[in-house]
Amino acid sequence: MLTDADEGSQSDAKAMVAAFQKANPGVVVDVQAKPSGTDGDNLIKTRLQTGTMTDVFTYGSGSLFQQIAPANNLAALTGDAAVAKVDEAYLPQVSVGSDVYGVPWGNAFAGGVMYNKKVFEQLNLQVPKSWSEFLATADKIKAAKIAPVIQTYGETWTSQLFVLGDFHNVAAAAPQWAADYTANKAKYATTPAALAGFEHLQEVHDKGLMNSDFASAKVPDGLRLLASGKGAMYPILSGVLPQLEQVAPDNVDDIGFFALPGPDAATNGLTAWFPNGVYIPKSTSGPKLEAAKKFLGFVASPAGCEVMAASNKPTGPFMVQGCSLPADVPQVTKDIQTYFDEKKQSPALEFLSPVKGPNLEQLCVEVGSGISKADKAAALYDQDVKKQAQQLGLEGW
Repeated sequence: MLTDADEGSQSDAKAMVAAFQKANPGVVVDVQAKPSGTDGDNLIKTRLQTGTMTDVFTYGSGSLFQQIAPANNLAALTGDAAVAKVDEAYLPQVSVGSDVYGVPWGNAFAGGVMYNKKVFEQLNLQVPKSWSEFLATADKIKAAKIAPVIQTYGETWTSQLFVLGDFHNVAAAAPQWAADYTANKAKYATTPAALAGFEHLQEVHDKGLMNSDFASAKVPDGLRLLASGKGAMYPILSGVLPQLEQVAPDNVDDIGFFALPGPDAATNGLTAWFPNGVYIPKSTSGPKLEAAKKFLGFVASPAGCEVMAASNKPTGPFMVQGCSLPADVPQVTKDIQTYFDEKKQSPALEFLSPVKGPNLEQLCVEVGSGISKADKAAALYDQDVKKQAQQLGLEGW
């Protein structure tokens, strides 16, 4: 098995392998490591093309998965017991047409707003489900001398949440937008629903709703501000939960989570990030193929979920039927699970389109800092993605 070299990934893999080998004493799994980032991507693609891939490997799902030519390089698992329990919400992330090629490795997580429940209770506030409700809520929090919206541009990636975490609302307004965007037929600057994320970022700045140290604060600072009740709402990925548990262990259950609101409360829902997949290359054959399928079936089972939950406290729901979250997961995770249970979630754009420019976070920092306006930043981002789309050889660019 080939997986990422970082300590957490190796630890997860070894825990899963130990449990699998105990249940299947005739199979031995050797865990190997690959580098992260571009080097890891290139290694995966080279080994697949040369037929030298390990029997099983982990890799991204969604648009990343599409880039490794699954139909040419991977063993199809359609109808196999290995994928029998995979949640229907996840299947499109590891499928080409009607053929399924992988199972989920870990948990889904979400982009939205972590909020201080105690502040909301003290001020008699309800979770906002539309953008107008969000602003009205922020005004009441500001009046109470609490920072309504936490921003942490000391880590520039966090500036993107108002844009990337808003994609459920884009998809609700324009269901075909991701496909049109990939084909160069739709743009952020000329699609009102897509432009809205940039506009919301500008509005939060222009109304003075942010923490005073937004320009230099980092994620731990933002989480401390939120946990202390000196800040109330933090647009962020739920994947920062382990950091919350480190910096404010006594306040974890004071923090809840809600989806970034759009124009209409009736279509309010969550933007979801799906876990990586576990795949079998076509070069795996014979007894090893059967063993590999057994392993994937174990990963995508309640027993596999239990291993993952013990190795890492979940930051979102499992994408496997029959798996339930442990009772002691944080409130944030429980809130995210509710959106999945109610089927009020959409995949983030990166799972539907390979088009993403390198400068989005810098452009968002400029808008959120009052340096640039939303319409200008959206237009610049539309230019930013062109080079990458051309490098990928996408039609229409």
